Amino acid sequence: MKLLSTACSFIHSIYTTNKHHIMVFKRHVEVGRIVLINYGPETGKLATIIDIVDQNKCLIDGPEEITGVSRQVISFTRIALTDLTVKIQRNARQKTLKKAWTEADTMAKWEATSWAKKLASKKKRASLGDFDRFKVMIAKKQKAEIIAKKMAELGA
Repeated sequence: MKLLSTACSFIHSIYTTNKHHIMVFKRHVEVGRIVLINYGPETGKLATIIDIVDQNKCLIDGPEEITGVSRQVISFTRIALTDLTVKIQRNARQKTLKKAWTEADTMAKWEATSWAKKLASKKKRASLGDFDRFKVMIAKKQKAEIIAKKMAELGA
């Protein structure tokens, strides 16, 4: 009985002494958050949250000179939050937003992410012609053949 009591107090101390809970989710809807539009005519373009309208919509802006997205209200279901943010105030003007984007070097940071690289490779693959797809298929077969030979050498 004493052992059970000691074990229970030990477990209780572990849970009560760890007061520093780590927040897992880091992409919050906030002013200055960079978002990727995932539906509509501007699919695949980046924008910045300028203001939050209500629990379902926010006001976004490109800036238009950099991303091609004009100021508009959009539903949260049509955007994906990224890890990137810029320091701006609510309802920032285009000039202020453009300055914040260039100072933070947001486009370069975005292009360095694996998400952007994956989207670029998908876009490149979608634009391949018939002969290009054939060349990719042949290259994959050759690669698989080389790997199979090396694995056979190592296994034998």
